[in-house]
Amino acid sequence: MNQENNRKVLVSIKLSTLLLIITTVVAVIIVANIVVNKISSNTIEEISTAKIQENSLDEDNFYKERIINSSISSRSLGTSRNSNQEEHHQLEEIIEEQILNEAQEELPEEPEIITTPIEEVKISVNMDLTVRTGLSKEDFIILISGVKQDTSNFFKENASLIYDVCEKYQINEIFFCGLISAESGWTIAQNHRNTYNYISLMSKNGLIRYSSVEDGIEKAAQTLHQNYLTPGGCFYYGSTLAGMKTKFCPASSTWVNLVYQRMQQIMNSI
Repeated sequence: MNQENNRKVLVSIKLSTLLLIITTVVAVIIVANIVVNKISSNTIEEISTAKIQENSLDEDNFYKERIINSSISSRSLGTSRNSNQEEHHQLEEIIEEQILNEAQEELPEEPEIITTPIEEVKISVNMDLTVRTGLSKEDFIILISGVKQDTSNFFKENASLIYDVCEKYQINEIFFCGLISAESGWTIAQNHRNTYNYISLMSKNGLIRYSSVEDGIEKAAQTLHQNYLTPGGCFYYGSTLAGMKTKFCPASSTWVNLVYQRMQQIMNSI
């Protein structure tokens, strides 16, 4: 009886021991699995984090590199643009200079204007009345302003106008003033003042009337040029005082000397 009880106790102890071992093994296995899973999870997380950080770093590096490249490209582009603009401006300047040089080469050189000093002006009774004195306008005004006989200042006041019409119609300035003085007097007679007719141009009704001083002086020079001093003119007999007298004042024997005397008075003012 006792042996049987001892056997039962022994079997019970063995079963308990076996159950404990099994439980311990199972617990170890469970703990091991938990540990393994934990380790695996941490490792995966660390790897994921590392990859994310690496990706983030790569992405940051990518954007940084892109920004740097973009900045370099912008600077390069800006430098390139500035360089292109400078080259363009330089090219424009070169082209403009070439065009200017070519234009200057193509343009004929303006002839040098040579004037005659007042003291070198010469007149003669047989001079060509279409040859200018060679005086500059300034010198002509100085010359006429010095004529003492011009008591009314008509010639002094109209010296610039007289010079211009003589230049326009190619008439000697000294002759033109001498003719006006011979026909109207130095003081300009009243009937010539009223008609603005300074060289006694006539019509059937007497002195031709003009509208102003300017018109009268212009018409006087124009008539002399067209009718008396140009070959082919209706009263042309030569461009000298004697030739002009033939039709301008045929009845007078003193006209040539009178006009020339007035011309000498102008020259004596030098």
